[in-house]
Amino acid sequence: MAGVIEIRTYRANPGERESAIEVLRDSIIPAQREAGMQILGPFPSSEDADALVWFRGFADEASREAICSKFYGSARWKDELEGVIRPLLADISVAVIEDAADLWSHWPE
Repeated sequence: MAGVIEIRTYRANPGERESAIEVLRDSIIPAQREAGMQILGPFPSSEDADALVWFRGFADEASREAICSKFYGSARWKDELEGVIRPLLADISVAVIEDAADLWSHWPE
């Protein structure tokens, strides 16, 4: 089965994009990598001063569900990380796609 990729688009509250990127880079992405997610980004939009995009990759849908359930159910997420990132964001959009081109297996660790 092909990998699964999430295309995550975040809209920060006005003036908060750099803070959101910092929290993602310094705290959330390292924690998610430790949980088993492969991640590229975050990438600030060149067209929208409040938007950023990042990608998460998983071997398959079953591993995505298991890893996400464990991560978002953890005390670290609930007690620490969620309360830091959520106030910075106005909107979160996630598109889940099948990695038909097998890009997931070539992502850097």
